[in-house]
Amino acid sequence: MQLYDGPRPNPRAVRMMMHEKGIKIPRVDLDIDGGENRRAPFVDRNPSGQVPVLVLDDGTFLAESAAIMQYLEEKYPDPPLIGATAEERAVTRMWLRRVERRVTEPFYAAFHYGPAAAMYRSRMVILPDCVDGFKALMHDGLGWLDSQMGGRATIVPGRYTVADIALFAALDFAQGVGFSWSAGHTNLVSWFAAIATRPAAQASLHPLAVARGQRC
Repeated sequence: MQLYDGPRPNPRAVRMMMHEKGIKIPRVDLDIDGGENRRAPFVDRNPSGQVPVLVLDDGTFLAESAAIMQYLEEKYPDPPLIGATAEERAVTRMWLRRVERRVTEPFYAAFHYGPAAAMYRSRMVILPDCVDGFKALMHDGLGWLDSQMGGRATIVPGRYTVADIALFAALDFAQGVGFSWSAGHTNLVSWFAAIATRPAAQASLHPLAVARGQRC
């Protein structure tokens, strides 16, 4: 297998999962800022032009971080980060989707359309008038999630999962690019501080990101 990688939150989430499971996969770094992932030959195999991408032993290009994490969980089930039973896996996917829909997807849209617009204007449709709306959606989602977190230490009750990993990678990056998220969210602040102490949180940082003072 081979992992196409880069200094971004979603690739970091996959790296963080790999560290938690002790998985070592050769990596190929793409120049994301320069748009290498949006050009041939990469888009010939992954038309979405995004990272991460896991190349399987049979040559299959597996894109989308959630799909990659699902595959790695099935290939390397210990420790379980999605779930050891059908019920646990379903609950984890439910919470991961809530995190994506209510927090990370609005944040990524606000980032692409706002501070990163100059970089992404040639790669996607940019809607600068929507930035404030997506920020509002992100903060609304954080408020809802914070209200659910009282008395528990993980997104999925009682279990550390990929839902924690995906949200942590996004919020750590958000702080570094000017998206303040912590005000009023005391439960999430405590959760974030605890996740940040895990060895995988530091080990998953991309060397280029570290050199730039970024958190991804």
